[in-house]
Amino acid sequence: MKPLLEMHNITKTFPGVKALSDVSFKVYPSTIHCLVGENGAGKSTLMKILSGVYAHHEFDGEIVFKQEKVKFSTLNDSEALGIGIIHQELALIPELSVYENIFLGHELKKGRMIDWNQTIIESMKYLKMVGLNVVPEEKVKNLGVGQQQLVEIAKALSKKLTLLILDEPTAALNDEESENLLTLLRKLKSDGVTSIMISHKLKEVVSVADSLTVLRDGQSVLDLEPNSNEVSIPTIIKAMVGRELNEIFPKRPMHTTQEVVLKVSNLKGYDRNKQRDVVKDISFELRKGEVLGIAGLMGAGRTELAMTLFGNASNYQVSGDIEVFNKKVNFKNPKDAINQGIAYVSEDRKGNGLILIQDIKENISAAGLKNISDYGFVNPNEEIKIANQYRKDINIKTPSITQKVKNLSGGNQQKVSLSKWLFTQPKILILDEPTRGIDVGAKAEIYTLINHLVDQGLSIILISSELPEVLGMSDRVLVINEGVSTACLDIGMTNAEEVMMYATQ
Repeated sequence: MKPLLEMHNITKTFPGVKALSDVSFKVYPSTIHCLVGENGAGKSTLMKILSGVYAHHEFDGEIVFKQEKVKFSTLNDSEALGIGIIHQELALIPELSVYENIFLGHELKKGRMIDWNQTIIESMKYLKMVGLNVVPEEKVKNLGVGQQQLVEIAKALSKKLTLLILDEPTAALNDEESENLLTLLRKLKSDGVTSIMISHKLKEVVSVADSLTVLRDGQSVLDLEPNSNEVSIPTIIKAMVGRELNEIFPKRPMHTTQEVVLKVSNLKGYDRNKQRDVVKDISFELRKGEVLGIAGLMGAGRTELAMTLFGNASNYQVSGDIEVFNKKVNFKNPKDAINQGIAYVSEDRKGNGLILIQDIKENISAAGLKNISDYGFVNPNEEIKIANQYRKDINIKTPSITQKVKNLSGGNQQKVSLSKWLFTQPKILILDEPTRGIDVGAKAEIYTLINHLVDQGLSIILISSELPEVLGMSDRVLVINEGVSTACLDIGMTNAEEVMMYATQ
C-alpha cells in the first residue's frame, strides 16, 4: 500500500528557535495516524506546514500528497486538494450562528444567493455526525468551549476532505464526548477519510491509532507503522520525554488540617444572556492546604462556579453566601476577589488568560502590578527580575522573557498564565483545566508545582474534565451535576465509579 502523504526532511526555524529539524513521516490511506510529543516538540508547526498555514517558501523539505509533490501558499491551496485542519484554538465567529460558522467560506448557494434553508438542513446533518445536540440557529458565543470544538469539527467535515488534521480535538471534551469523537474518526476511516490526530491523551492514542509518530525537540524519535503491536503508553511516554515516568501523579502527605478558608452555601447563579440558572445550588468548604477537586460532566456548571467565586466575572445574578476566612463577602468584580487572596487560572488561556500580543514579562506582572510599582509607576527592573524567576521556577521554555506570548506553545502559555496568578500571592487558587492540551511531561511539572504550593499552605480548587487527574491530585472531590453539588467525597474512600454515579444522577 502506497502512502497517501509523505513529508520529507522538514526543517522550520523561528527567530531564536529551531522548531523542526529534518522531520520525515508517512501517513497511509484510510488510517488514523497519531502525532504525539511534549509541548514545543513541533507537532502543531508540522501540521501548519502541511495545511499551508506556513507557505512552502517558509520551510525546507518537501511534501508529497497522493504521489505528487505539492506546494501550498495558503490554507485554500491545501483545502482544494482535500486537506483540512482543525486547530487547537478555536477559529469560530462568536456572533454568528452555528450553521453560519459551519459553512463560512463555502456557503451553499442557489444562483447568486445563499440558500439559508438548505444551509440549516445540512448543518443539522453534520451536528448529528459529531453528536452535538444544539439548534443550528444558536449563536456560537452561547456555547461552551467543548461544544464550540464540536462545531469546529462539523465545519471541517462539511468540506468533504480526504485528509483531516485534528490538533487536540478532545482537549475540551468530557469522556463521553471524546469517545463519540473517536468513534466518528473510526467511521470516517471506514468511509475512506484519513485522519492525523495530535493528542496528549495517550489512552485515546493507544485506542484509536493505526500508526504513530513521536516528536521530541523538533525531531522524529519514533515511527510506528500501521497496526504495530508496539503502540503502548509506556513506549510512547519513554519516546516523548526520553525517560520513563513511573509516577504520573506525584505523592504528597494526606491533608489533615481542618481550618476552613472558603465556605460556600446554597450558591446560585442566573446567566442573563442564556436566560437560565447555570449554578443552581452548590455548597462546600475548602480547607487550608488542600486540593479540592471538582468533577462533573460538561455543562455541569464547573466553570460557572469558578467564575462566580472569582468576583462574578460573567455578571450572573447571584444569591447564596460566600465566606472567605470566616468573613462574608460580596464580590462586585474580580478585583475584589484578588484583594481577598483569590486567583483564577482560566480554562481559556488565549481568550481570558493572556494578552497574546504582549511579551512574557508583561503578562506575568499584569495582575500584580501594585507589587512592583512605586507611586503608580512600574519598576521595569523588578518586572524583569520577577519574570526571570518564574521562568526558572516553572520551567517556561523560551529564549527570552521578551518573547511574545502568542509565539509560545500551548503548554508554555499555560505556564505563563500560572505565573501571572501566582505573582498576585494568592491564598486560594482556582485552576480550571490547568493541563488542558498539555503533554504528559508538562503535566508532571504542573502536578509537582501544585503539590509544592499546597505544601506552602495554599488552598487549591482543581477543575478537570479528566477524572483520573481529579482522583490522582485531590484530597477531596466535589461532584456537580447540572449546577447542583451532589456529593463531596474523600479521595481515600471513593473511586471513579462512585464519582461518575453522583455526576450523572
